[in-house]
Amino acid sequence: MASANSFRSVAGKSVPADHHRTAQNAFLAAVLAIGAGVAGYIVLAETASPSIPFDGASAYRYLKQLCELGPRMSGSPGMAAQQKLLVDHFEKLGAKVSRQEFRARNPLTGEAVPMTNLLIQWHPDRKERVLLVAHYDTRPLPDRDRRNPKGTFVGANDGASGVALLMELGKSMPNLQSGYGVDFLLVDGEDLVYWDNATQRDAGNYCVGSEYFARQYAADPPPYKYRWAVLFDMIAGANLRLPKEGHGVAWTDSKPLVDAIWDTAARLKVREFIPRVEGEVTDDHVMLHDLGQIPACDIICDFGRGTSYPQWHTQDDDPAHCSATSLAKVGWVIEEWLKSLK
Repeated sequence: MASANSFRSVAGKSVPADHHRTAQNAFLAAVLAIGAGVAGYIVLAETASPSIPFDGASAYRYLKQLCELGPRMSGSPGMAAQQKLLVDHFEKLGAKVSRQEFRARNPLTGEAVPMTNLLIQWHPDRKERVLLVAHYDTRPLPDRDRRNPKGTFVGANDGASGVALLMELGKSMPNLQSGYGVDFLLVDGEDLVYWDNATQRDAGNYCVGSEYFARQYAADPPPYKYRWAVLFDMIAGANLRLPKEGHGVAWTDSKPLVDAIWDTAARLKVREFIPRVEGEVTDDHVMLHDLGQIPACDIICDFGRGTSYPQWHTQDDDPAHCSATSLAKVGWVIEEWLKSLK
């Protein structure tokens, strides 16, 4: 996930009052936690509301499965294992899976790192298409962790959440009744970046995989056109808030997309979609829009200290801080939005 500076306008804000427990609820929660223990918390995280038709519990199991592979940074054994798992998963569901391979430079060593974007296509005969995007690499280190910035980073929310949602969404794609085809794009190299605490600056470039994909799409157009691109990044946090991202609202070709998705959420009464802008994020959607000329938006939580996901870029970005219900709600909104496309 891109630099916290990109979301500076929300980083210092408090979470709204409706996201804080009252004193009574906090006391009751503490009593329940003592009685139920950690296992009880995990059960809650893994269970989604039965009233939501999208299977968030299944998506959460995929999230855990990805994290069990360990770190999945670009060019690593964990990334190779993840690629095999994902290709097998989507091909079994009937998708056409293509690999877009290239190389990028490691910002510390200068060595070439093998990169692979995965393009998963449903109904490839349809010429008008929608692109659903997530990055599937993890940051090399939890470098915002105050306890151990060189520890292990498994990227449950920042890396696995968008992928897990698409793994579950893929089950309904073969039967999608729409004039649009749908492609899933899993981009590599979004987070091959190292934070330098001494200089307070990043070493490396964000969004390498989406930049490569967008440049190739523009330079050698395929026999179809992407009407919209929707990016999913950090959408599984247990205290999920999804304000509108500023770039998508500012771009005149993309604002109708943002409005349509957030209006769908309002119709379904999914209140985690906050109908206002709270900042801009330099993320994969910027590459797709600016280089690929694809109208695009970013569904992303607020992140960093003082936000709904303070575990960003720390060792605590793990499945225990993610929620099946959050995945269910985002998946439900996107499925309903896809069904509305004519």
